[in-house]
Amino acid sequence: MAEMISIRSVSRNYGIYKALDEVSLDIGAGEFFSLLGPSGCGKTTLLRSIAGFDTPTSGDIRIDGHSVIGTPPNRRPTNMVFQNYAIFPHLNVEENVAYGLKRLKLDASEERRRVGDALDQVRLGALGKRGANELSGGQRQRVALARALVMRPKVLLLDEPLSALDKKLREEMQVELRSLQKAVGITFILVTHDQYEALGLSDRIAVMFGGRIAQVATPKDIYQHPLTREVADFLGGMNFMKARITGESAGELSVETQRFGSVRVAKPLGFAARDGHATLGIRPERLRVLWDDTNANHSLQGQVVDRHYFGEITHLIVDVPGMEKPLSVSETNNFGADDIPVGAPIRLAYDPDALVALRG
Repeated sequence: MAEMISIRSVSRNYGIYKALDEVSLDIGAGEFFSLLGPSGCGKTTLLRSIAGFDTPTSGDIRIDGHSVIGTPPNRRPTNMVFQNYAIFPHLNVEENVAYGLKRLKLDASEERRRVGDALDQVRLGALGKRGANELSGGQRQRVALARALVMRPKVLLLDEPLSALDKKLREEMQVELRSLQKAVGITFILVTHDQYEALGLSDRIAVMFGGRIAQVATPKDIYQHPLTREVADFLGGMNFMKARITGESAGELSVETQRFGSVRVAKPLGFAARDGHATLGIRPERLRVLWDDTNANHSLQGQVVDRHYFGEITHLIVDVPGMEKPLSVSETNNFGADDIPVGAPIRLAYDPDALVALRG
């Protein structure tokens, strides 16, 4: 994949506060890339720095091979969709989409053609004459996308564009956004704090904390193989346990765990043992309820101390003797997980390969 954006050692200081701290990142042409993290982690500052609305204190940003430091937003090959859409209420749909084209001084027929193409891309071709105040939330979001795409940017920047929508519409728009990105084929960079949105939309994800990038990987890799406890906990939640290191090689750790026995796990990049101990994690869905007396090579016995019903799944909180904290278990309700009473004894099966070692 050809490189579209190269970010090198970018910092952004506000007095003594570092919004960005030596951030380096490469994003490919045609890639759907997400910046994910909690509020205040620096993801929006990084997006605004790419767009030109914020200027790094130090470092360089290159787009399609050219440094854009000092280049104003309207001279960069980018366009941005803001969180509040910024639709002009006194203009209709066509006029909103055409607004940015005015500075290009296109002839009227070319302007109409480009506006029509952009509206067709977002499935609003029949609503060109509709007033902005007559649009639903999802339609306003599409107008904002069309207004950005009509300028034919190399990079589309999206600052939490779905956060104002209700859950059902947000999920529908996520599907449409990914389909649109595939259709137009340009680089999309999405800022979001929604882990499921990032996992469902992205080719790759950068998880940020405290102005730094903690990990960059594909959705599958970042979920199944988080590098740090912070990343693991932010992306879907995880059960953590202490383990004693009994052996170590270039890429593997042998550890003795609480209740999970002796296992071998991959050693994460940059791992350093602390007093001969490591932190392991296992996702709640990788613990399975054993419903009968079926033998399992690896199992735990515990007691349900709480449960939380979420429609298709139930989260069970299970106290296992000998462990410091209860385990969280996610189980589908096909077999009656929602009927397991608090206080019931329970057996859990697990695969040792589901355990991962974490930094920190």
